Amino acid sequence: MSQTAVKYGILVVDDTPGTVEVLQRNLHDQGYTVYTAYSATEALDILESTPVDLVITDLKMPRVSGMDLIRHIRENHADTEVMMITGYATIQSAVEAVKCGAEEYLAKPFTDEELFRTVRRVLEKLAQRRTLLQNKKTCTQNRYGLIGESDAMRKVFFSIRKASSSSATVLVTGESGSGKELVARAIHYCSSRATAPFIPVNCGSIPETLLESELFGHVKGSFTGAHESRAGFFQTADGGTLFLDEIGETSLAMQVKLLRVLQEKEVSMVGDSRPRKIDVRVIAATNKDLLSLIQNRMFREELYYRINVITIDIPPLRERGTDIVLLANHFTEKFSAELGKPTPRFSDRAIAALKRYSWPGNVRELENAIQRTIVMNDAETVDVPHLPAPTRYSAARVAGVNRTLAELEAAHIRNVLAHVGGNKTRASESLGIDRKTLREKMKRYKLE
Repeated sequence: MSQTAVKYGILVVDDTPGTVEVLQRNLHDQGYTVYTAYSATEALDILESTPVDLVITDLKMPRVSGMDLIRHIRENHADTEVMMITGYATIQSAVEAVKCGAEEYLAKPFTDEELFRTVRRVLEKLAQRRTLLQNKKTCTQNRYGLIGESDAMRKVFFSIRKASSSSATVLVTGESGSGKELVARAIHYCSSRATAPFIPVNCGSIPETLLESELFGHVKGSFTGAHESRAGFFQTADGGTLFLDEIGETSLAMQVKLLRVLQEKEVSMVGDSRPRKIDVRVIAATNKDLLSLIQNRMFREELYYRINVITIDIPPLRERGTDIVLLANHFTEKFSAELGKPTPRFSDRAIAALKRYSWPGNVRELENAIQRTIVMNDAETVDVPHLPAPTRYSAARVAGVNRTLAELEAAHIRNVLAHVGGNKTRASESLGIDRKTLREKMKRYKLE
């Protein structure tokens, strides 16, 4: 498809009717959709109501100048390019126009070919920028389930794009349910390794006695039950990415072996002394404070610095503002479609309740809450009574007013546990009580 075939919209702004007429005719003959304005003020009215790809404006105009118009476009219409034309061409005016945001500067008189060539050049840059932005958006927010417009998530998206351009080791941190694996997948599938395997491994769910065999593989007869040789996750991920979730759960002995693999880029299968070269990018994740584990001699400092080349910290849902509403709407559409139901809308009270709740389980908890709401209700509008109990209580008792001491204590313990990733030792230290007391309170408030 050619540029003109996509029907770019061009706004011509000049206080000389003859100039406007010539530009309109010539550009229209090239296949562009052309709008005209005889002043900057008239141009502003058009821009407010009409999508425009390129503004061609004169420099010298009464009342509002072309330079003022450029500034307005740059501040309010980020997806519109600007091209300056003038019969008063000076180096100073050219520099000022570019500084204000004009992509090109054309001095009168100019030939038709100079005009067409300059317009094509500007629109090519616009098309490239739009393609780049769309690819970045697709590579993060749409394809891999990462949804958000908050400043905190924009930083995450930026880090994902940067991380995906290299093969450096990445450490993803964040509370349980915040989306660490989604971030790892986004990095992999936006990278040059996208066509190779992405292998997720939950280090905390594999018994320590089996973890070495699962990661590095084993040869036949290397231990009881090893009836045949089998490749491990590192070999399976060769050429691609290995995602080591809950790396803080590994033993010090396993950490030494992981460090060697990362340093030497080779693995030795259990029962085989012969190392095998691998090409694997490692992305590790944890909901624990690894520096605290290092201080308590539960995590090796050398491994920490080896996996922490690039760090991406995922913010908890309670710190993501209106992202809660975006995610709630996304999950509502998803589960309504799965059940063949019409998609309900949220009442203002329900939205306020969702935003007010602390979401200790983060995005995973929100997804489960919305799924339950859609399954259990057929109302066209989701109101507070339709929401799960924790969010209803949050809506009813704003900022702790009229809440019992027991309820406040339970909520505080729940939030502290969420903040430390469920680590009871760290939670008891933060709360100023011993582990036994914490266990008793968790049992009393059904927080297990």
